[in-house]
Amino acid sequence: MIVLEKPHTLHRIFFSVDKIAAQTSWYATWISFGDPQFLSYFTLSGSLNHFEAEGADIFQGDIWAYNVSDTDFWYTISEILR
Repeated sequence: MIVLEKPHTLHRIFFSVDKIAAQTSWYATWISFGDPQFLSYFTLSGSLNHFEAEGADIFQGDIWAYNVSDTDFWYTISEILR
């Protein structure tokens, strides 16, 4: 699913994706930047349940998340546009 859509009129300067899970949980979530087929992705699992980026040159397209386990998770997504 798309967790952050591409901004159309403003410019993204910050975003973060957090998976709410115990740090001992190794169930993975893949984060993809503009690639709905997840051929290239960043993995959130174990003690790494947070991803963030900031600055003028960060990714401006759709950000996708894919839960590769059979466990349900809650996610918090933040974005700052200018």
